[in-house]
Amino acid sequence: MSTTTTTSPSPVAAPAPVPETDTETASVRAARTRSAEIERRIARDPSMFRVLTGDRPTGALHLGHYLGTLANRVRLQDAGVDVVLVVADYQVITDRDETGNLPAVVREVVLDYLAAGIDPGRSTVFAHSSVAALHQLMLPFLSLVTVAELERNPTVKAEAVDAAGRQGRGMSGLLLTYPVHQAADILAVHGNLVPVGADQLPHLETSRTVARRFNQRFSAAQPYFAEPEPLLADTPTVLGNDGAKMSKSRGNVLELRADEDETAAYLRRARTDSQRHITFEPDTRPEVASLLRLGAHFVGTTPEALADTIGAAGAGRLKEVVTEAVVEGLRPLRARRRSLAADGPAVVGEVLARGAQRATVLAEGTLTDVRELMGMTYL
Repeated sequence: MSTTTTTSPSPVAAPAPVPETDTETASVRAARTRSAEIERRIARDPSMFRVLTGDRPTGALHLGHYLGTLANRVRLQDAGVDVVLVVADYQVITDRDETGNLPAVVREVVLDYLAAGIDPGRSTVFAHSSVAALHQLMLPFLSLVTVAELERNPTVKAEAVDAAGRQGRGMSGLLLTYPVHQAADILAVHGNLVPVGADQLPHLETSRTVARRFNQRFSAAQPYFAEPEPLLADTPTVLGNDGAKMSKSRGNVLELRADEDETAAYLRRARTDSQRHITFEPDTRPEVASLLRLGAHFVGTTPEALADTIGAAGAGRLKEVVTEAVVEGLRPLRARRRSLAADGPAVVGEVLARGAQRATVLAEGTLTDVRELMGMTYL
């Protein structure tokens, strides 16, 4: 089966602007304003942008991934943006001692990408460990940040606490330097746009800092790196059926590859509340709101409108409506995934080989330029 003609299950519209809240910081509000302008620029000329994003292959992707990131990546690809996806296999060991069956997990992640609509004829998909030049860039980049700056990074702090809680060990050097590794991922391919949630802005700021300081130190007359821009979208937290954030580590996920019966059983167990009348009130009824968002996404309406159609029919009817929406919405994706999986490992291997070839060309070109700018070309 050809791997170059994948299409998305259904067109994904550009995310609506997210209303500002009183609790948002000035930096988040500024990022939202900037993101709205970037969306307008994408509509005018998508060739101006290259997106770098990806996933740690710690398990097959789930519904939270699809709504939170994957559908938006397909949207950007279909809009004409150059999308580069890294399957960050090296990052699996930031907080664990073993990788498990990594080849099998990487295969599942790539199958999820393809089934969701990522087209390797238009987008680039590669494994982290297959592009040596990318990681070599991390060495000079580490000289541009301090340990204190890395330790203050909110994402690093949170993940370090989580790792210590689960495994009772200190933070690894790889976890500490994860933001710089991310900078190498982005800057190696000259990515200038990174889709993120508001909580990830400090993480991306390290990449912007590395780009800015490299330019100041080694390329002041003509800046070499563009500072990557965040692209904020309305990606509310997707709750698992236990009422907590959907997370592989919690075991409360609905995988994209699940069948219809598994989907129905999962949603039947979803936590709601004791109120019979269904309303969309995210602050006071988060579990109900999460189900409404989920159903509304696949039906193509708003959570408020979906709540109105259910009204006093209660949580049972809500779960029926959401189950039907999810099953039907994911049917094309799951059919494509089964077809791709039936073709065997060669499909994924071809995609990763093609992606690694392009990413290597980009990263090696960047590394050559960096060496020249740093005065480290000797031959």
